[in-house]
Amino acid sequence: MKILYINHYAGSPEHGMEFRPYYLAREWVKAGHEVVMVAADQSHLRQKNPIFQGATHEQSIDGIRYLWCRTPRYDGNGVGRVINIFGFLLALMRAWRTLRKTYSPDLVIASSTYPLDTIPAKRIARECGAKLAYEVHDLWPLTPVEVGGMSPRHPFVMLLQWAEDYGYRNADTVVSMLPCARDHMQAHGMAPDKYHVIPNGVDLTEWDDDGLPLPREHDELIYRLESEGRFLLGYAGGHGLANALDFLLEAAASLKDEPVAFVLVGDGPDKAGLVAAARTLGLGNVHFLPAIPKRAVPAFLARMDALFIGWRKLPIYRFGINPNKLFDYMMAARPVIHSVDAGNDMVKEAGAGLSIGSEDPVAIAGAVRSMMALSSEERRAMGAAGREYILARHDYRVLAHRFLQACNGGAGQAE
Repeated sequence: MKILYINHYAGSPEHGMEFRPYYLAREWVKAGHEVVMVAADQSHLRQKNPIFQGATHEQSIDGIRYLWCRTPRYDGNGVGRVINIFGFLLALMRAWRTLRKTYSPDLVIASSTYPLDTIPAKRIARECGAKLAYEVHDLWPLTPVEVGGMSPRHPFVMLLQWAEDYGYRNADTVVSMLPCARDHMQAHGMAPDKYHVIPNGVDLTEWDDDGLPLPREHDELIYRLESEGRFLLGYAGGHGLANALDFLLEAAASLKDEPVAFVLVGDGPDKAGLVAAARTLGLGNVHFLPAIPKRAVPAFLARMDALFIGWRKLPIYRFGINPNKLFDYMMAARPVIHSVDAGNDMVKEAGAGLSIGSEDPVAIAGAVRSMMALSSEERRAMGAAGREYILARHDYRVLAHRFLQACNGGAGQAE
């Protein structure tokens, strides 16, 4: 099968996140399919964007043919990102004849988070006699309205709403990463039998080798804390508003006299503010460390006694959450403290830790105390349950097969 995968923000091991398109495409290539990944050259998610001359550039990565499209540079989520989105759509429209004639796909996947790419994707699919799959990462325009505060009457929001409805009506298959979104999608024109849940997953090969060791700075700090007999609660990931780390700091303030250390690894727009807040609060039990390569993350997680992940209390999470960070935590076989209010909770489902409400520092502190009170055997059992849960449900080899089954007429389902 020839697959044309349109994802504005697609990444790779060479470029950084987002990784889901790469992992799925790599499995399809291994299975004998041909995959062309169409992506923008500019993305705020990648560690490294491709550099090339001309309007487009083709690059082969692990058997996947990446077609990079030149788009305007931007930073963050402001007007520049909107301009960049339209730049990518324009590049798609300009390249559609080439995509149709040169690649002649059997399956076209529209997967750019925002729904506007369903329009050129449908045109390409129609011209090639191909099937169209609409892959939904987040619900747009509901996310910028409920999270970003945009007005439902804003012209851009109204355009996004039209495009979302268009995607549900015109796609042959709707693949959702959100496990509780069926009713919303049906209300916007999707036939029930189109709906398939294919969550994010893990690449087991990344856990088969020893990965990368921790940088010296990280190793020395953790060794010192271990030598002091501290219970280590770790966090690895972005330091942004959505990660709710300010509530973790409030919890840490109430645990100053406990033998626990909070070790936070990563970077993000709010890190400087969090570091300043910890200093103001006199939090000697909170330690911030720089971001580390993805392949070094398992080495960090393995040194922690338990791990933390938190969320804002936002209505949008009623449709479910699907965080890659949580998959890494559970694959590391470490118990998790999960501060969340959402339509699903993998930690609770798996028995992999302690779940509490979001934005509640008192509950977070209580969960830390409860986790510390457990025996090492009890914590080890929680971690093992989490790992088994991920292995059974989130192996990208299995998810890639399920994805194509769904596109080839498999029965719709909701997880």
